[in-house]
Amino acid sequence: MEPENPLLDLYVLSLARRQPPKVCFVPTASGDAQSYRDRFYSAFAKLECSPIHLSLFEPPVTDLHAFVMEQDVIYVGGGNTRNLLALWREWGLDRIFYEAGQAGTVLSGVSAGSICWFEEGVTDSFSKTDLRPLQCLGFLSGSNCPHYDGEPLRRPAYQELIRQGKLKSGYGVDDGAALHFVDGELVKVVSSRQEATAYFVQRANDGVREQSLETHFLGDEPQSGSANPNGSLK
Repeated sequence: MEPENPLLDLYVLSLARRQPPKVCFVPTASGDAQSYRDRFYSAFAKLECSPIHLSLFEPPVTDLHAFVMEQDVIYVGGGNTRNLLALWREWGLDRIFYEAGQAGTVLSGVSAGSICWFEEGVTDSFSKTDLRPLQCLGFLSGSNCPHYDGEPLRRPAYQELIRQGKLKSGYGVDDGAALHFVDGELVKVVSSRQEATAYFVQRANDGVREQSLETHFLGDEPQSGSANPNGSLK
């Protein structure tokens, strides 16, 4: 979402078990949109890693399990979360990704690629103007709402669904912010923009309570490497 700002991408790469890491982009939610794949390769070719993508429309190999287990980072793109989940379950990717995560692969993503890992999420998969709850993979407890500050319908819809008991308590996340979980526990919130943050939103006697979470701006922290104009790291 921020072509000129690689701070979140660098942070994800820094978490990989091996350096330089193998990074696999999964564009299922966008229907493998070529423009999305091109943007991924354009961004990650500038960083110290080996980028590749996994298509379910044109599978790169017959043994998806072996392919996924070789990757150090799974990076899931945005799009239609409902379609993503249906295809993953049909192909058995939900089970493969769980096994990969248990083995130390970093599971990450943006938008649909963030919602999918939680028990539940608020999604526009049914209609862009009718945000609804969606049952997801359940690798992480609770619910998730991306684009908390980026799309005007998101915040009120998420809070109302929690207030009505249609979604579990969970995390509203601004564009440019990210949640870092380890073994199912939130250990850090980071951001690529100083004003971006995340919130824990829960049902309360008086409706909904929203708690701002301490957020670490990555621009103030040393990075494992930063992209220079020539596309290498320093």
